[in-house]
Amino acid sequence: MSKLTHLGEDGAARMVDIGGKAASERVAIASGRIAMTAETLAAVRDGNAPKGDVLGTARIAGIMAAKRTGELIPLCHPLALDAVELDFTFEQDAIRATARASLTGKTGVEMEAMVAVSTALLTIYDMAKAVDKGMVIGEVRLIEKRGGKSGHWKADL
Repeated sequence: MSKLTHLGEDGAARMVDIGGKAASERVAIASGRIAMTAETLAAVRDGNAPKGDVLGTARIAGIMAAKRTGELIPLCHPLALDAVELDFTFEQDAIRATARASLTGKTGVEMEAMVAVSTALLTIYDMAKAVDKGMVIGEVRLIEKRGGKSGHWKADL
C-alpha cells in the first residue's frame, strides 16, 4: 500500500506541499449514473420535466461545482481549471454523466471531475424528484487520468 499523502509523520491531516512540483498537462475523466423509472427518463429526454431543462441545468451545476472543489473537499488545492466538460448519455434505465477536467498545473484534477459528476447527478435528482423520488445515484468513479508523476492511468471497465 502506498503512503497516504495527506497524513503527516504524526498522523495529522495535512495539505500536500506542491510548491516544488513541475507544472504539467493534467486531465481526469470521471463517470457516474442515476437510475430512474422509464417515465422519468422519458420526461428528461423529452424536455417535459416539471422544473424544465434538466440536463442543461445539471451541466452548469457540475461545471460550477468543479470550479469550487477546493472549497468543498478540505485538503484539495484550489485550482485554475483550463476546461471542464460534462456530457450525458441515456441508458436503458438511467442517465450516465461523464466529466472531463483539465489544466496545466502542479496537481491533478481527479477530484474536480468526480465533484462535477456527483453534482450533476444530484442536480438531475433535484430537477426530477417531483416525478420519481426513488432515483438511485451510483457508480461515481475515476475512469482515466493523465499527467503528473504517476503518469497515465485508466480504469478496467
